[in-house]
Amino acid sequence: MPIKRLDRSDEISDEKLYITTFVLLGLTDDHELQVLIFIFLFLAYILSVTGNLTIVTLTFVDSHLKTPMYFFLKNFSLEISLTSSYIPRYLYSIATGDKVITYNACFIQVFISDLCGITEFYLLAAVSFDRYMAICKPLHYVTIMSSRVCRILIISCWMAGLCILIPPFILNLNLKFCDSNRIDHFGCDAFPLVEISCSDTRLMEQTVIICAVLILNMTLTFVVLSYAYIIKTVFRFPSVQQRKKAFSTCSSHMIVVSLTYGTCIFIYMNPTAKEEVTIKKVVSLLIFSVSPMLNPFIYTLRNNQVKEAFKDSIKRTALLSTK
Repeated sequence: MPIKRLDRSDEISDEKLYITTFVLLGLTDDHELQVLIFIFLFLAYILSVTGNLTIVTLTFVDSHLKTPMYFFLKNFSLEISLTSSYIPRYLYSIATGDKVITYNACFIQVFISDLCGITEFYLLAAVSFDRYMAICKPLHYVTIMSSRVCRILIISCWMAGLCILIPPFILNLNLKFCDSNRIDHFGCDAFPLVEISCSDTRLMEQTVIICAVLILNMTLTFVVLSYAYIIKTVFRFPSVQQRKKAFSTCSSHMIVVSLTYGTCIFIYMNPTAKEEVTIKKVVSLLIFSVSPMLNPFIYTLRNNQVKEAFKDSIKRTALLSTK
């Protein structure tokens, strides 16, 4: 009986050609609107980097800013890593028209942005604990919030962010892309990648949602409980002046908490927001550009110690330049 010879083309006919590059569609194809977006993002990025690096520098050089609050603020300023993972690449895309990003670069972008974003929630919870200790346990504050404890809290925040990130990120790496490589976003993100994957993404989607709910619930519960005790303690203060001072030390952090949790709940918990792709992309862009820019100003606008430290640094710089 003659043996039928299989052709090599028949053997691979059912195989899929997996994609190794992606195309980032961005926000719009309108040239005039792209120019406005470029100018806005460029200015926001410069202000963000300048503001955050200024805070980091001041906390290193000024002896008055060696307290736990400024130690946490210095770590918050590392948010420039979050904005730097997306904004420069998008600016390059607008300027050159090159929307192609490699597979490795895409997933590096996802890892850095997600790690910084997740860790920020734990840092917000850590700052809430610091404010609770400062207002509710002032006599024990210096003893408990030592430099060693602060370092442990910061390391724990980053480790918690890493542990939460690893399971969905590994699942993300196992996704296959064979039908489309066009990402309807200005950067690589978990949900847009899931939408174009030809793999079974149910486990991936469930894992991302569970992790998001877990992070938000854990950290937000801790923040709410901390401020509940703070408010309860503040209302026991005998004078109005003491109450104003206590609330002023927390107001900056409360504004940042409201902005951070509000925008994330809008994106991940609101079903209608997931259907409105354009709205979701715009809100994401604001998170990565405006929020890191505003944080230095929010934290320092009413902070006299930072203002004085900034003035002193300018004076020292002026004196050195005249010599």
